[in-house]
Amino acid sequence: MTASIATGVHPIVACTQTVSDAIKDVADVQPVFMSTDDKKAALVGIAAGEAALAELKMRVLATADDVAEEAGARDAAAWFSQATKADSKAACADLHLAKALEKRPLVAAGMREGRVSQAQARAIVAGIDALPKELGPEVLASAEQTLVGYAADFRPRELRRLARHVLDVVAPEIAEEEAGRQLEAEEQRAREKASLKFRDLGDGRTRVWGTLPTAWAERLKAYLQAYTSPRRGSRDGCSATSSTDGSTNVAGSRSASTNEGERVPQHRAYALALAALLELLDPDRLPEHGGDATTVLVTMTKEQLLAELAAAGVLTGDTEISAEEARRLACQAAIIPVVLGGKGEVLDLGRSRRLFSKAQRKALRLRDKRCRAEGCDIPAAWTEAHHLKPWSEGGRTDLDDGICLCSHHHHRIHDRGYSHELLANGDVRFYRRR
Repeated sequence: MTASIATGVHPIVACTQTVSDAIKDVADVQPVFMSTDDKKAALVGIAAGEAALAELKMRVLATADDVAEEAGARDAAAWFSQATKADSKAACADLHLAKALEKRPLVAAGMREGRVSQAQARAIVAGIDALPKELGPEVLASAEQTLVGYAADFRPRELRRLARHVLDVVAPEIAEEEAGRQLEAEEQRAREKASLKFRDLGDGRTRVWGTLPTAWAERLKAYLQAYTSPRRGSRDGCSATSSTDGSTNVAGSRSASTNEGERVPQHRAYALALAALLELLDPDRLPEHGGDATTVLVTMTKEQLLAELAAAGVLTGDTEISAEEARRLACQAAIIPVVLGGKGEVLDLGRSRRLFSKAQRKALRLRDKRCRAEGCDIPAAWTEAHHLKPWSEGGRTDLDDGICLCSHHHHRIHDRGYSHELLANGDVRFYRRR
């Protein structure tokens, strides 16, 4: 330090030069020739050095307002981002941590000594900042000391969880009450920030994204898992099993037409299960919409309805679907087919006798016990009612003309790529068309 002062170089600047020179000294040294023990020591030492350098950087950054003022920058983070070409958000986060470390000497000391990484420091600071403001300085100092001690054994993510419960250690007499208050505030913020958005991609797909309170998301996951979990447990996170008809079943849900043995990732199984869940919602229990039970109206001409390949528009949003899909959806009570004549007049606006009643659906499930596709063992509770003779061809809504099919096989029976036959025992056998 004396030499630095004598030469007019500030000790911190001299330190950065020394570190830079030391790194240059080993620039051509290949670690491939290091022993295993040396590699371990080097990696741990580098991590400790990074933490110490990060603390030094924060210490200087916290006092760099004059640098920003001289350059006309908004703040020290903005100047640092421009000068070093660092990400602006990262620079802002660094400045926030730098200011916080001025009030958290134990965290700063841990970084200087290489015991607390920068990521751990962020977790500890955030946890202490989240504690009630009315806590005394002794309690806050005890919380800081406790969390810094935990840094020797826990990663940043684990430290964040521990910080939420640090009052159990340093102030157990108020911990439970405060935890309840924090949870209520967290849940309220989650509800206020909840969002769900839809974007039509224009190619038959819609992107859905948003943010839900964790409690809502867990309920949704539980419902979807009810469709995807009868035979879960594959090691790669997939829940697909091959059925005896050569298709691939997402247990309790459906998959697209695939070759035997295809694995369906869990995220896709969830998407397919969501479709099955939506189709099985009871319209009688949905809120009224426009003075009537919530329904989807599908328009098509009589020729489109009977054609092998045609399109039908959905009145609730100008979206086109195939006639094949419309025929399949016509099996569900929430879908009303609006059949138009040649001049656009309404020939048929659905018929209550076309739809299986609640009692009929219960009777079908009691009778069939399971999906009646050959070899499928999806429980009847997860199936949909299907007309053996299509409604568009004059099929009747009675038990003799109804059958239980899981979502996968309900799609399969309406798939023009497959034919099917009714077996003597009442099961349906599928064949791929040649």
